[in-house]
Amino acid sequence: MEASAATFPANVIKALADSQLQYAMTETGPRFQTKRSVARDALPEFDALRDQSRDIKNHVLDHLDIYLERYEAKVQASGGHVHWAATAEEARAQILEICRKANARVVTKGKSMISEEIDLNHHLEANGIQPVETDLGEYLIQIRNERPSHIIAPAVHLTRDQVEADFRKAHTHLDPNRDLTEIPALVEEARTVLRQKYFEADAGVTGANFLIAETGTSIIVTNEGNGDLTQTLPKVHIVIASIEKIVPTLEDAATILRVLARSATGQDFSNYTTLSTGPRRDGDPDGPEEYHVVILDNGRSNVLGTEFQDMLRCIRCGACLNHCPVYNAVGGHAYGWVYPGPIGSVVTPALVGIENAKHLPNASTFCGRCEEVCPMRIPLPKMLRHWREKEFERHLQPASIRWGLRFWAFAAKRPKLYQFGTRIAARVLANMGHGKGRLRNVPLASGWTKYRDFPAPQGKTFQQMWKERAK
Repeated sequence: MEASAATFPANVIKALADSQLQYAMTETGPRFQTKRSVARDALPEFDALRDQSRDIKNHVLDHLDIYLERYEAKVQASGGHVHWAATAEEARAQILEICRKANARVVTKGKSMISEEIDLNHHLEANGIQPVETDLGEYLIQIRNERPSHIIAPAVHLTRDQVEADFRKAHTHLDPNRDLTEIPALVEEARTVLRQKYFEADAGVTGANFLIAETGTSIIVTNEGNGDLTQTLPKVHIVIASIEKIVPTLEDAATILRVLARSATGQDFSNYTTLSTGPRRDGDPDGPEEYHVVILDNGRSNVLGTEFQDMLRCIRCGACLNHCPVYNAVGGHAYGWVYPGPIGSVVTPALVGIENAKHLPNASTFCGRCEEVCPMRIPLPKMLRHWREKEFERHLQPASIRWGLRFWAFAAKRPKLYQFGTRIAARVLANMGHGKGRLRNVPLASGWTKYRDFPAPQGKTFQQMWKERAK
């Protein structure tokens, strides 16, 4: 699946016209927002933990080489193997080689945004290996041949009726008369199919929320238990993670875990927090015979030391998506790649190039809610502004926008001209509103008024009120 971030404006138009998508998205944001608010208020030290988590990540990013080397040594000491991948192509090739050596024909997968980033499923399929997503949301989008529309809830864009139709289409071997109208029945349907796949799999692939340098441990958090079955039943466990997932100690991971689930789903902790350290040891009742960790760069090292380094603190909780008015209006697929929402609008240009994602930094109202709720205190609006600056510097914007900005800059540098112009514009727009306070059509602003009314100016301008109060 190719990235379509370059066609973001067309994607948005399609999303806004999709009645099923709009219906599915109506409760997404408010539900997550309410749960996070309740979880935050129940933990007095929540903001202090955010500060500690930010500081832990900043320390790691400043000493990333040291912690990566320490992690590799600990994995090897536990009997595991670490594979370094500079690009998505290298990561895919390494995973394929591991699977081939294990004679794997079926590979179960726990939820992993990195595997989506490197397009692992299609690569395995092209080489005769069947990948099976075991996270319910990921399984749904796999049978639909889609990308995730949310970082933690991949199928949040789907309605119950769509899920039922997809299951009936994909699961033709099951009784066609079964009742799939209720959510428990849909969950049981997925369980019926996936349980068998766990026992057929020769290899299991999981992501990692954290890699612990102190012990060589990988940690995943899930709510379904699928991650545990994926990494303990097959004879080979493959972890795929990016370089910034390293944290120094188990205690550091525990600190960040306290803000992760609360920010993501409003839970104190996810239902399953699973730690894996190497392959099965003598006396272990279960576990893989081989343990491999593929650590991906894919452009992240180029971000270190730049104005975008803070994006590497992200723990993929999805809080910024849940609170973003743009995301909740258009859904995740409009963003055109793996990472949607505010964090996606920062990460995607860094990984695929601003020339291929020039519209995403503009998909923001700069309301600041994303930064306000981010558990790692990532300054997302500031980085979006930096991307806009780079877009302008490279002349990637339409000529009309560049000339419009130059005109605005010319006026803004001349206060008297600016004040005169704003007074005239405010008066004209107010008259166009005929006292109703809203405008259905505004010259040069059809992109706005095509989908929503424009607030008509009312009362005095800010400059006028400022002068009156200064007297």
